[in-house]
Amino acid sequence: MSVLRPITGDEYAAWLETVIPEYAADKVASGQWSEDSALELSRKEYEDLLPGGKDTENNHIHTVLDPEGRPVGTLWFGVKDRAKKRVAYVFDIVVGSEHRRRGHAFRAFLAMEQEVARLGLDGIALHVFGHNQAAHALYVKLGYVATNINMFKPVARSHA
Repeated sequence: MSVLRPITGDEYAAWLETVIPEYAADKVASGQWSEDSALELSRKEYEDLLPGGKDTENNHIHTVLDPEGRPVGTLWFGVKDRAKKRVAYVFDIVVGSEHRRRGHAFRAFLAMEQEVARLGLDGIALHVFGHNQAAHALYVKLGYVATNINMFKPVARSHA
């Protein structure tokens, strides 16, 4: 049974309804965007990255299927040039909350590795928000290594 299949139009529309506010919330949680502008910025970023919707060139948006073939999530990667290599860049992996902790994301990443090899790409790159410890643990388990780490420490303002 396949783990990944191309996303349908209806699934794509439903995915956007969920992923845009979730990405905005992650950007706020990481301190990168203010809450009042986050939703608009998230929407704009998705429009810029996927101008052709689910059929945007060099982007692969898949529905993640459970072992019985039922949809449980979405995986999106794009083909990018990095250091003179063509790589798959994972923009998003989402597994529905009721389906988490059952190995679906793990299986999706293994299936993506096969797709990336089939496409003749050199590897897979991704970003993980620092506050997302579960995702970080999954990526380490799959063999990903940190290539750089951005850090931040808030400092209280002086009232002098």
